[in-house]
Amino acid sequence: MTLRTILKSWVERYFSDEEALILLVVLVAGFAAIIWFGRMLAPFFTALVIAFLLQGVVSALTRRGLPHLLAVIMVFLAFISVLLTLAFILMPLIWNQLVGLVQETPRMFASGQGWLDELQARYPNIITPDQMQSWIGVASREISQLGQRALTLSLASLGNIMSLIIYLVLVPILVFFMLKDRDVLVGFMLSLLPQKRTLLSRIWREMDDQIANYIRGKFIEIIIVGTVTFFTFAFFGLPYTALLAVLVGFSVLVPYIGAAVATLPVAAVAGFHFGLSEEFVYVLVAYGVIQALDGNVLAPVLFSETNNIHPVSIIVAVLFFGGIWGFWGIFFAIPLATLLKALIYAWPRSMHEREERRSLQAPAKE
Repeated sequence: MTLRTILKSWVERYFSDEEALILLVVLVAGFAAIIWFGRMLAPFFTALVIAFLLQGVVSALTRRGLPHLLAVIMVFLAFISVLLTLAFILMPLIWNQLVGLVQETPRMFASGQGWLDELQARYPNIITPDQMQSWIGVASREISQLGQRALTLSLASLGNIMSLIIYLVLVPILVFFMLKDRDVLVGFMLSLLPQKRTLLSRIWREMDDQIANYIRGKFIEIIIVGTVTFFTFAFFGLPYTALLAVLVGFSVLVPYIGAAVATLPVAAVAGFHFGLSEEFVYVLVAYGVIQALDGNVLAPVLFSETNNIHPVSIIVAVLFFGGIWGFWGIFFAIPLATLLKALIYAWPRSMHEREERRSLQAPAKE
């Protein structure tokens, strides 16, 4: 059997049905729109994520007897309050701490160089002077690059003020209308699809609850982990508490990798502030306990309704989609992996069911 025959048989099996072709067109058009127009439509996608997050609260209020419009207004006002709090209280605090950390980086580097000198003096046979110079050279280059990146970010941010204003205006407006006219918008999208959409409906049912649960669960996980980290570090008197708490909170977006990446700045700040003392060990132990509780208790509780995906698949999805779409690719890596898993299971199953129906109908026709 030739390769051409194999490919022809495969195409006839999976794409001979009209609905399969429509599904393929929808998937290709959706991914193409995100790849080519993702930056342009970023406010829309941001609003869509937030609306997904808030829709659960609106639905809960309507189930308690509140009118839909009143529930939408209450949830939207709460969202605006949180947004204003972040914009005028939390963000300036984080920015000031980030500026302070960048300014204090040379002192941290000098302190780290002193520790290396001390280690080299204690263990001259293990750490050679050449290794010392190599480590110091690498650290110097990283520090200089960090300063250049901070300066570039500061200059670039001056040109992005208008974009920020657009986000602050457009996103809330889009969120309000997505919540208020959800049924109308969903009905319009469904009207664009053909009446026969059994496969599409099956995949959508499998994905709808999982995406909503993932977005809400991830938001709750970020808030809980960040809050617990903030109070834990504040208890030990660690500087830059808000900045580190935000970093640790957002590190949960990238399973396995995020926790490892967030450990370095936490250890660096704690080591510079406390030195190699008991307090330094206590901070690292507390941070390890937070990560262990998040991975073994909090995440399983929040995402118990989400399909189990192998860790290797999660890491590959994070690397692939993060490389394509940056932050949003990382954020939606697990839902996109879940979508691919649903496609892999639902599409062949639908084809098998169609073949079984045809085999059952064939004797009846005879």
